[in-house]
Amino acid sequence: MPTAITASGTARPAPVRRSVRRRRLVGLALLLAGLVGCCLLSVAVGAKPIPLGVVWDALLAPDGSANDIIVRELRIPRTVLGLVAGAALGLAGALMQGHTRNALADPGIFGVNAGAAFLVVIGIYVFGVADPLGYVWFALTGAAVASAAVFVLASIGRGGPTPVTLALAGAAISALLAALTSAVILVDVATLDAYRFWAVGSLAGRDGEVLTNVVWFIAAGALIALASAPALNALSLGDDVARALGHSVQRTRVTGIVAIALLAGGATAACGPIAFIGLVVPHVVRTFTGPDYRWLLPASALSGSVLILVGDVLGRVVVRPGELQVGIVLALVGAPVFIQLVRRRKMANI
Repeated sequence: MPTAITASGTARPAPVRRSVRRRRLVGLALLLAGLVGCCLLSVAVGAKPIPLGVVWDALLAPDGSANDIIVRELRIPRTVLGLVAGAALGLAGALMQGHTRNALADPGIFGVNAGAAFLVVIGIYVFGVADPLGYVWFALTGAAVASAAVFVLASIGRGGPTPVTLALAGAAISALLAALTSAVILVDVATLDAYRFWAVGSLAGRDGEVLTNVVWFIAAGALIALASAPALNALSLGDDVARALGHSVQRTRVTGIVAIALLAGGATAACGPIAFIGLVVPHVVRTFTGPDYRWLLPASALSGSVLILVGDVLGRVVVRPGELQVGIVLALVGAPVFIQLVRRRKMANI
């Protein structure tokens, strides 16, 4: 029987390889089908339910009716934003867990969320920014600066940046920025009122221009992330093995941090901090992709989009005719789901 040598040095029969590949392809196909269904629900479900036939007519033959305006100008941009932001957060979470080799890591551990939040507060308090489009550039800048500070702090010393020093530096920078953010919003009630609507995390109230401003950063981060999959596979075997296979550990970590900052920073800038996607998604998709980042990264992107759209649709339904922001929904649903995931199955190796 033909065999193949795996990364761990053990022989694996060809039928086993075919079974693994089949499982991965089926998993990706199911995610794609689920994503299409979520997109249809996102366009059709809301405070005003719209039948799919009417949605189809609004897409292909709009006549200027109220339904056409709701579908084309409100729900489609919102759905596209959810697709992009969910994919970015899913990718960023998989990268973060891979680079830190920490099963509980999420994009916020590099200070991305804290940096974005602090600069948004400064934008509101100092410059009087008052709309989501204005928050975008402050949030992107804050995410990038915080990520750079984490890397510089983790690089101090002879060993350079390691998973442990990166996690510790990220925790320190995040705590510092969170304290500074709290200090600003506590001394100015107007800033607190404006900031709290951004900080809850939502797809509502963001027009197409917000997505246009961040999509290029997210696209660049996604390309860097997917291109770094082979190096990340080697890095998961240990730094010494990665060097023996010809990969530069420091360059891989630098490109990983850049990708995480672009992905998570772009998504956070557009939607505000949204928890649990980057934490939960990689664990879910590892059940059928295994640890191979060539499959794990695209599956995490698809799964992140599915999760954020499901959360957004649920938020429109549970308190109809009002809405519950997707950040709240995912926090309420994501915590017990993640606890059950940890309790019922052994955490996949990273």
